[in-house]
Amino acid sequence: MNLHRRLVTLADVARESGFGESTVSRVLRNQGSFSKRTADRVAEAVAKLGYVPNRLAGSLAGNAASAGSQLVGIVIPSLANIVFPDLLRGLTGALDRTGFQSVIGVSDYDPDREEALVAALLSWRPAGLVLTGLEHNPDTVALLRAAGIRVVEMIDTDGPGLDLVVGFSNRAVGEASAAHLVARGYRRIGYVGHDILRDLRAGKRLAGFEAALQGTGYGLIDREIVAEPSSATAGRAALDRLLDRTPDLDAVYFSNDDMALGGYFCCLARGWSIPHRLALFGYNGLDITAAMPQPLSTIRTPRLRIGEIAAERLAAGGPAETIDLGFALVAGATA
Repeated sequence: MNLHRRLVTLADVARESGFGESTVSRVLRNQGSFSKRTADRVAEAVAKLGYVPNRLAGSLAGNAASAGSQLVGIVIPSLANIVFPDLLRGLTGALDRTGFQSVIGVSDYDPDREEALVAALLSWRPAGLVLTGLEHNPDTVALLRAAGIRVVEMIDTDGPGLDLVVGFSNRAVGEASAAHLVARGYRRIGYVGHDILRDLRAGKRLAGFEAALQGTGYGLIDREIVAEPSSATAGRAALDRLLDRTPDLDAVYFSNDDMALGGYFCCLARGWSIPHRLALFGYNGLDITAAMPQPLSTIRTPRLRIGEIAAERLAAGGPAETIDLGFALVAGATA
């Protein structure tokens, strides 16, 4: 995909719709008189071209225009999960060093909200956009195509990117996690995590985990899907439900360390020995889980570095590329 193309302008919309720029401007601002037929034709042209109105036009003249070129829009799925504040620290720190200012939106893992945020950020004519993951609504992709700016997609390399991609393979994370558990003799393995249709990267990790298990002749015994945001509380309650239903599990794979920490508390409350009665394995390598009395067995991801490289490459320009920073398996003491 070529993202480095001429920006779609009001004149382009006017040409496509067959009306003058003043008419198109009235329709877009919903000011003055125009017919429904005119409004519909302008709307069709806007949708076809991926046009985003310029909020900077006419405001503070040249000062606003020059400020717009220093903005970088960032869309992340959550602030509740500590992973994303870590990414933001890397991003904003590196952007500050290169003279850019960041504007941040939170999508709550909702692709429609991500699309709305992308449209809103593009209206300020940013120098670039930073998104999370590789999957987006078709209309979001169309907006990005029409914008002609640098786009960075973070924390996933399992699939084609739009422009710059910085992260690691979530599927490989799942495969490595399963290999670790199987190598240590665990066979009755359960899963606690989020809806994989909502958290697509967790879905890729689970797919890799299950494929690796099946490759050794085993499979997941049971799973508990969590609807609420990630937290230790949610993880503890979810593991309780899973164990009430399937008490003979010997290991549980969690979609992240927050949930696994809650699973640890669940085992303590039940008086279960870890890992002898139940092994726990997480994902992310959070500082708090490394400080547990029994450090969590998990995957450490280079979140801060991902944010830094995403910002540096966006600011530097250059060709589209995928940068895989990998991950580290932490053996820990819980599996």
